[in-house]
Amino acid sequence: MNPSFTNSRSQQTSGAFIGASWVALLAGFAAFIIGLWNAQMALNEKGYYFTILMYGLFAAISVQKSVRDRLEGIPVTNLYYGISWVSVLLAVALLAIGLWNATLTLSEKGFYTMAFLLSLFAAIAVQKNTRDNLQTDKAELS
Repeated sequence: MNPSFTNSRSQQTSGAFIGASWVALLAGFAAFIIGLWNAQMALNEKGYYFTILMYGLFAAISVQKSVRDRLEGIPVTNLYYGISWVSVLLAVALLAIGLWNATLTLSEKGFYTMAFLLSLFAAIAVQKNTRDNLQTDKAELS
């Protein structure tokens, strides 16, 4: 483990930032899901967008984890690291392609885009906070 990294991370993440991250994640996720629930589209379309949301969240967390692992000196294969990044880009591209071809108003397309991006950003923040606090807890126990 990189000692300079652990020393620079000795302060625990603030409760306000943790709370804001969770609120952002829940708000983005809930907005996206409620939007799908109320949408006038076929069930298979709703399933497509839901799957992209879940895939995007997993991919974003995976990127954050692999980047953080590398910073801490934990081995991460180039294949996994690359797949993580490709997955995030693919999720965003699939959402963009789906919305481009959807028969939705521009405001609906913008709504889904913003809820999706908010969810991805917040998932990364929640994962970072969790990782930071685990690191701080380990340092305090040592």
